[in-house]
Amino acid sequence: MRWLIYGVSFFLVLASVVAGGVVFLLYSYGKGLPEYGQLAHYKPPVVTRVHGGDGRLLTEYARERRVFVPVEAIPKLIIKAFLSSEDKNFYSHKGIDFKSLFSAAIDNLLNFNSNKRPRGASTITQQVAKNFLLTNEVSIERKIKEAILAFRIEKALSKNRILELYLNEIYLGFGSYGVAAAALNYFDKSLNELSVAEAAYLAALPKGPSNYHPVRNRNAAISRRNWVINQMHKNGFISDNIMRIEQSISLGIKPRSATEFVNAPYFSEEIRRQLMARYGADRVYGGGLSVRTSIDPNFQLIAEKALQHGLMKYDKRHGWRGAIKSISLGSGWDKELRSLGHIKGALKSWRLAVVLKVTKTEAKIGFENGEIGSIKRQDLLWAREWRPKQRIGKKITSVLQVLSEGDVVFTETLDEEMNTHKLQQIPDVNGAAIALDPHTGRVLAMVGGWSYAKSEFNRATQAFRQPGSAFKPFVYIAALENGFNPATRILDAPFVIDQGPGIGKWKPANYTKKFYGPSAMRIGIEKSRNLMTVRLARTIGMDKVSDYARKFGISSKMPDQLSMSLGAGETNLIKLTSAYAMLVNGGKKITPTFIDKIQDRNGRTIFRQDIRPCLECRSVDQSLTKVPVIPDYREQIADRASAYQMVRMLEGVVKRGTGRRIASLNKPLAGKTGTTNKNFDTWFIGFSPDLAFGVYVGFDNPKTLGRRDTGSNVAAPIFKRFMKIALKGMPEVPFRAPPGILHVRINTETGSLARPGDKNIITEVFKPGSVPTGASRIVDGGYAAGWMSRKQGKLWKPSLDIKGIKGIY
Repeated sequence: MRWLIYGVSFFLVLASVVAGGVVFLLYSYGKGLPEYGQLAHYKPPVVTRVHGGDGRLLTEYARERRVFVPVEAIPKLIIKAFLSSEDKNFYSHKGIDFKSLFSAAIDNLLNFNSNKRPRGASTITQQVAKNFLLTNEVSIERKIKEAILAFRIEKALSKNRILELYLNEIYLGFGSYGVAAAALNYFDKSLNELSVAEAAYLAALPKGPSNYHPVRNRNAAISRRNWVINQMHKNGFISDNIMRIEQSISLGIKPRSATEFVNAPYFSEEIRRQLMARYGADRVYGGGLSVRTSIDPNFQLIAEKALQHGLMKYDKRHGWRGAIKSISLGSGWDKELRSLGHIKGALKSWRLAVVLKVTKTEAKIGFENGEIGSIKRQDLLWAREWRPKQRIGKKITSVLQVLSEGDVVFTETLDEEMNTHKLQQIPDVNGAAIALDPHTGRVLAMVGGWSYAKSEFNRATQAFRQPGSAFKPFVYIAALENGFNPATRILDAPFVIDQGPGIGKWKPANYTKKFYGPSAMRIGIEKSRNLMTVRLARTIGMDKVSDYARKFGISSKMPDQLSMSLGAGETNLIKLTSAYAMLVNGGKKITPTFIDKIQDRNGRTIFRQDIRPCLECRSVDQSLTKVPVIPDYREQIADRASAYQMVRMLEGVVKRGTGRRIASLNKPLAGKTGTTNKNFDTWFIGFSPDLAFGVYVGFDNPKTLGRRDTGSNVAAPIFKRFMKIALKGMPEVPFRAPPGILHVRINTETGSLARPGDKNIITEVFKPGSVPTGASRIVDGGYAAGWMSRKQGKLWKPSLDIKGIKGIY
């Protein structure tokens, strides 16, 4: 009896020590564990998607490609497969499955000397604890912490919430985080489209996606999948017949279908920049935002093609700069050509080729796949030698002038049957184009350069350049707002200002180096007369011009210097295009915008660009209501009549002036060219009644575009090409005149009402009460430069040439 008491006492003491040790371990390892309560509100990182105005996908931002699916929406088949594979007693244990743990321990002891992989017994709850709160460190300490956290998680969260976290967080290979992403990446299917075999394969992956790779470890992958199918049968989830059928199916992998993206990298980067500034990196790359942008994919494609065409056309006018490189024509020329890879800046339709043989009439070329083609002499006549200052060499009479054996060049297919190609080169010049809705400021298209891959610098928003004559409309509208009208005559004559001691005299001149005498204000803008513009700016005051530059968003702090009236200040394309848009919309203030609406991961709208209320829009029966009236919050920065007068003057630029090459479109279009000193930068900014479009072309490292290259023949053709395609099929809407505007026939020479027998008659637009009753006064800007009026008995002699004076056109 005494030994029994001793024995019982010993075991009680031992049990107490063990219990105390367990309590001590729980206390020691339980201290400082991560806060598991956060899992109740945990939201896994999901992809932010950016869509175009038509709903098409523009881009995605994510660190982990995850598609979050609530547990209620996950098919039962998926859940059954993962429970069979990972934790069949999930809904009955309290975080640790002691039965499975004991069974695994026995199996591992029995298989100690075999080559079999040790069997684990971690529950789904333990895996959630490890994946969310702990590291992947392999140690007893981590397993103890994992067990403690599993118990705590089970008390804090429901089983379905734990399962939801697990199935959306687990990494399953192929860049797949969560089961929904894995279904797409492995089988190109949604979860509810998966078969038993496919669901079983996904459930086989948590033990190590690389161990069961469908290609590299195909046999192991099939074996593991079939084991999961067998477990599903054992657990009563599928029948014996289905088990045999599904196990016999081959493991077929179908890569995810390529997602169709709108190609607009410069636009997408601007969206990313704005989102980062507004929400920060974590929310942008993991917040699951849904962003609706203003881009019109159709306009975007047209703008991109128009700019590329214009840059290539200019580039080819200025000659051939030589081959990309030269390679040896030994037996391995095709391999050497392949080693060059993709060269940034090349268009998709271009192919790299090496010149194999050259004669006077053609060049034989080889491609990386061994294919042989040819370039005929007539297909490289443009490739005259490039020379400094954008000059070119002799005309091409022989292919030998252009190409040599071993030259690596870009080509584009002309005739597939004849296997003939034309020579191409990446333009040295660059540019940008942007399209706006003039009534809202929504950016419909933006191309920031020839190639985003070659240069991420956005010339539409980041390149500040002198606008040249493209700024002139804002001098003229300042005058229209201060008592002048389109028929006001302005003296076109020499103008000289002494700029101060040691600085010298400023002598602006017209592009033609000629003087034309008193001319209507309209002529000054149509023909881009510098001397008229300077005199007008001096008359109204540069302070007023600077104020309108600020109002229209061109420059916030323009110096009150007379040279600024000719576009000597710097601005960028998006600012200048939006300023022109404010002319055609009736003088209303707009701001260029890229984002229409943002929704969070739950579909709640957290940002809306247009905040105007529309109570009538909520009417249940739209047929019983009138067209909703939405308030207009836009600031009126210029009188509607003044803006309309300016629009009609700019329409004259297209019909008769420096933009007349656009007139052949026979559409209601208006705009203005711009070219800076020495032809460094060229512009054309213009609009239809409902679409504004701006073009800039110039070198990134400023230099002349060429002696005869101006906004008229470099930028304007790009505008024309865009508008021709963009407006095709659209109803023609005339420029909208405000109430009260008067259309009167006048004599452009005198600025007075037209009389029978007068020549040079035009229908001009006037504000009420401003119709001329006689010859208009002549604005000389306080500087007549020896000009004498008819009353003085002398007439102005136009077209007087001057030499050596530089001007802005």
